[in-house]
Amino acid sequence: MIPISLTLWVFNILSSHYLIQSGETDSSNPIRWFVAIGLPLTISYYGHKKKSLSFSGAVLGFFIGFLLTLTSYAFMASLLVFFITSSWATKYKSQNKRNLEEDFKEGGQRNWLQVLCNGGIAAYLAMFALIDSGCGEHVIDLEYRNRQSWLALAILCAISCSNGDTWASEFGTVLTTAEPRLVISGEKVPRGTNGGVTAVGIACSAVGGLVVGFAYYIVILLCVDTEILRASPNQWPILFIGLFGGFFGSLLDSFLGSVFQYSGIDMKTRVIVEYPRPGVRYISGSPWLDNHSVNLIGCFLTAVITPTLAQILWY
Repeated sequence: MIPISLTLWVFNILSSHYLIQSGETDSSNPIRWFVAIGLPLTISYYGHKKKSLSFSGAVLGFFIGFLLTLTSYAFMASLLVFFITSSWATKYKSQNKRNLEEDFKEGGQRNWLQVLCNGGIAAYLAMFALIDSGCGEHVIDLEYRNRQSWLALAILCAISCSNGDTWASEFGTVLTTAEPRLVISGEKVPRGTNGGVTAVGIACSAVGGLVVGFAYYIVILLCVDTEILRASPNQWPILFIGLFGGFFGSLLDSFLGSVFQYSGIDMKTRVIVEYPRPGVRYISGSPWLDNHSVNLIGCFLTAVITPTLAQILWY
């Protein structure tokens, strides 16, 4: 890791002087390059070993983690909280979920496609943030640093959306005995139905977004210079933006799932399936999108919509 990180650091210094802005970034710091390689590599290896990630998921997860860590430790902290808490949520009472999902995987092992749909939007936006502002942690200031702050909030909300939706689906199915209701009509549907929500699931989505916002907020307080913090707007609204990102993203995901994702129940096994076939009773939705597509679109729309609302409501 040391020779690779030093090589990338030297290459960055020689080829990317335009990214280095006085007082705004520490892109010339070799420690950041080392952390950007070492931390995602460690997490990817650990996730693969614990069967939270497949090999392809671990490889893509490393590259997404590298890009987010290089851009800002706040982004990496948010991604790390998402990975740890969502993996825990997936494994929590997994034996109870086995009878609800046809494609149930022990440990919830994520492949490259699932990693892409949950972290791809954040990584894509991080590339723009890296080009626009370079490496480093920056305060949220939508008045004087609008583009930089908008991108940062979009990344935060994309990760909050993924975590909120995961918490809602994984905890919401096992922490309550209440029957879920279809988000577009309010009618009761079997557990595991795409677009079905419960009050507990909605609350879990908000908490899932909040913990991501909390991780981001703590890193900003620890890494940004005290004088810059004093001269900047209050940063505590980051907590509520993360909370709203998880809440809104989960509801948006449920809406997309209820309309564009097929749900049916296999009359023999009594599990929820996503494609029509003989022996399956229709519940809701249409077979236009799968779960991966819904997650990707939900993350994208949350990343675009939520920072715009934050820009209006921040002050």
